[in-house]
Amino acid sequence: MGTVTVVGAGVVGLSVAHELARAGHRVSVVADRAAADSVSGVAAAIWFPHDVDHSATVLESAAVTYRRLAELAGDPRTGVSLRGGTVLSRRAGVDTSWTRAVPHTAPAAPDGLPPGATGIRCTVPLVETSTYLAWLRGRVAALGVRFRAAAVTSIAGLLRDDDADALVVAAGLRSAALLGDDDVSFPIRGQVVRLANPGLTDWITDDDNPGGLTYVVPRRDDVVCGGTGDVGCWDERVDPDVEAAILERVVALVPALAGQPVRSRAAGLRPGRAGVRVGPVAGHDRPVYACYGHGGAGFTLSWGDAARIAAMLPPDGLPGPVAAPDAGGQ
Repeated sequence: MGTVTVVGAGVVGLSVAHELARAGHRVSVVADRAAADSVSGVAAAIWFPHDVDHSATVLESAAVTYRRLAELAGDPRTGVSLRGGTVLSRRAGVDTSWTRAVPHTAPAAPDGLPPGATGIRCTVPLVETSTYLAWLRGRVAALGVRFRAAAVTSIAGLLRDDDADALVVAAGLRSAALLGDDDVSFPIRGQVVRLANPGLTDWITDDDNPGGLTYVVPRRDDVVCGGTGDVGCWDERVDPDVEAAILERVVALVPALAGQPVRSRAAGLRPGRAGVRVGPVAGHDRPVYACYGHGGAGFTLSWGDAARIAAMLPPDGLPGPVAAPDAGGQ
């Protein structure tokens, strides 16, 4: 058994804390934002490896998370459900490797699809973010994890003031600055508008929409409509012109949304990176691990990557610091 501090309280940080505590570690979480106030609270939170590479490791983590969320869907307190929907494509040669992580997929019937589009039908987990993040934090706290509200400005400073045996950096976009990884990490700005739900149950995603990224994700009380994928943009303000364009696209895709009142709106910064980073970080006097760069797939990879981190920190003896030069990557 060791003591581990997790930096970050979004869906990835909470999942990491859960798995480490379940393995027997004494865990603390430090963050200056609650999960609901992070990009995790903005997400449509439908299972899909969006804005990340589809490497074998990523797809394995996605599959692990799929199975875990599917199990949680049996408990209404979690806010997880299994929903059918369609992934649209409008070009040849689109990457469908993600289907290997889904138990069953089938071609969508051409009736009702946009002209020139094809589709893949599948059932995936959908997370009601406010319910799920509150449930997950409660589960983490029940495992004895302690929470501290503080801004972490440097890893060296945290290690100086914290006596934990090991540190896991799972702070989303902020992780890159903390670990000197800015050259391969970048924000991906996402904006959504949430409309009243007129009775929709099926979701639809349209990455190849000529007007821009488009998705419609019905939840219990609203429909998350998006979106944007503005690489390198740090602006977290809601842009009314962007919202108007999103509404035009989603209504064209799902006419039942026309005239539905706006419930809320939001923008957030997805933690983009050249590759998801999960593993040890060199150059510190105690073991430090990275778990970030999940792009638009934080909910999709959360349990799988948390399990990977837990496997690297066995409760019967934490490994020592990494002395070799850190090459980044995964």
